[in-house]
Amino acid sequence: MIFTQKDIQKVTDEKLMLRIRNGDKMAFNELYARYHQRLFYYFFRMLGSDRELANDLLQDIFVKIIHKPELFNADYRFSSWIFSVANNMCKNEYRRKEVRKIISSDADIAEISAGQDSESDEDKKDLITQIFAELEQLDENQKSILILRYKENFSIKEISEILELPKGTVKSRLHYARLELSKKMTEKGIVINGNHE
Repeated sequence: MIFTQKDIQKVTDEKLMLRIRNGDKMAFNELYARYHQRLFYYFFRMLGSDRELANDLLQDIFVKIIHKPELFNADYRFSSWIFSVANNMCKNEYRRKEVRKIISSDADIAEISAGQDSESDEDKKDLITQIFAELEQLDENQKSILILRYKENFSIKEISEILELPKGTVKSRLHYARLELSKKMTEKGIVINGNHE
């Protein structure tokens, strides 16, 4: 059956992977469109805001999908599986070398907001810079769990699959990561408001 672009947009991620196994380029293009920005953001934040390195890993992950689509574990949702792969790639990168810590202000986490009124776009930019400066100071596990929960909106169950950890451990790490970031922000007069579960 031949799919149009409109048809392919209605296909689930998991079915797209099956089509990619059969060499369907349109299915790959659709999957890329759905995930490339999300994965870039994850790599970018996990790897010290290194844009070049994030782009390299982004390219690598999609090359894996093209050349080895059979690696997809059908027991998982595709989104959980792909972020698990991305998380492992970050771990490997941490092991290979010390990741540069560069502060950037070009992204946003909706759940994090100021305790005071920001009167201008410049104030908001400064706030985001401060938040991500502190996020960069957290360890790999804390940073990963905060991004997966608050940027990607994965459930505790999905995060446990991605990180290959028991749900209780995920909840505990999330709790302590929030406390740590909250403590750092409070010291600077910024309050973190967000969905905690």
